[in-house]
Amino acid sequence: MSNNSSSEKNKIVFNGKELKLETLSGSVGPSVVDIRSLYSNLGIFTYDPGYGSTGSCESAITYIDGEKGVLLHRGYPIDQLANKSSFLEVAYLLLNGELPKKPEKDEFENAITFHTMVHEQLINFYRGFRRDAHPMAIMVGVVGALSAFYPDSTNINDPYERLVSSRRLIAKIPTIAAMAYKYSLGQPFNYPQNNLSYAENFLHMCFSVPAEKYNINPIIANAMDKILILHADHEQNASTSTVRISGSSGANPFACIAAGIASLWGPAHGGANEAVLKMLSEIGTVDRIGEFVGKAKDKNDPFRLFGFGHRVYKNYDPRAAVMRVSCHEVLELLGVKNDPLLEIAMELEKIALNDEYFIEKKLYPNVDFYSGIILKAMGFPTDMFTVLFAVARTVGWVAQWNEMITDPVQRIGRPRQLYTGEIKRDFVNLDKR
Repeated sequence: MSNNSSSEKNKIVFNGKELKLETLSGSVGPSVVDIRSLYSNLGIFTYDPGYGSTGSCESAITYIDGEKGVLLHRGYPIDQLANKSSFLEVAYLLLNGELPKKPEKDEFENAITFHTMVHEQLINFYRGFRRDAHPMAIMVGVVGALSAFYPDSTNINDPYERLVSSRRLIAKIPTIAAMAYKYSLGQPFNYPQNNLSYAENFLHMCFSVPAEKYNINPIIANAMDKILILHADHEQNASTSTVRISGSSGANPFACIAAGIASLWGPAHGGANEAVLKMLSEIGTVDRIGEFVGKAKDKNDPFRLFGFGHRVYKNYDPRAAVMRVSCHEVLELLGVKNDPLLEIAMELEKIALNDEYFIEKKLYPNVDFYSGIILKAMGFPTDMFTVLFAVARTVGWVAQWNEMITDPVQRIGRPRQLYTGEIKRDFVNLDKR
């Protein structure tokens, strides 16, 4: 980050006091006004609900330009990473800032692979949950409990312990997620297999059973790997900000990631692809699509089409372009004729890409639209959609947490408020109220 020349300082005058604020510039993107001295000098602070106009940190991990439809991880476009790389290679990039050389890649993949097993006593932890517990409830509890099973890597001031905890989280999250899925089905847990890739191993742990051999289709495994890459990090969103603000208090990394999972659980964040499937169920049949598209266009109708447009991307979601190809490959492999929801989804996609209303308002299908369809086609229930999001996003959370811990200017998160309650008043005894 660099400071612009003093001629570009912003002047604020309040109650007769004057303050000049620096304008800071990053390597790309809009400049920011540094308001850190605003309260100490003028006794006022900014009001920004949702922090939509506030930069909460300095980061070198992910860059988004929503107007142009750009998503970069450490400078690399997301489509190049999704089409040319693997999830663990992207994970290394996010954590370390550069793509790995061959020895570095081998060492990292080996370290993750041989950390995938979880403490055997965690099985007892799972059995404490109700059989019908939501998998995300299990994820929050189990990940938060990891610090009790691995206390040797909770010292955030020790670089080696941070490295170990980071790798443990990335390695064990798929195992924990698959165990949550198996628990909900009443099926035995599957141990990870070290001869499989990250995506293949996750599919194996979710779908294999002891009674028969599970064959992993390369198209399905490739689609899963792409889903993980496309969801690995997305700048300072709600869950990432939650991880950072939790970590700013000095909380251990397992607790911070559990906090991120809890934030992701919200339907406005990680539940978007689940909402897509619920919407398709509400539409019901292909012949009713026109009716619901009409409802979506009606400003007075509360009905919303989920999976179209994006809060950040005002252009085409760059992740959706990659996911669309995988989606059609998976559906061609598995077929959609026996699943009315997938038929509805494909017809809805055609309309959205050709209808003037959608084009004019830039309501393109987004990554949640396609990922929801793929995951349903693979056989995952909608309760598991956000869990898979958490599996992918753990890498980004860990990278962001590590960056925050080593940032010399980071402080404990402490937002201000605009108080609108009662002013000071005297206590009234009970008999006089």
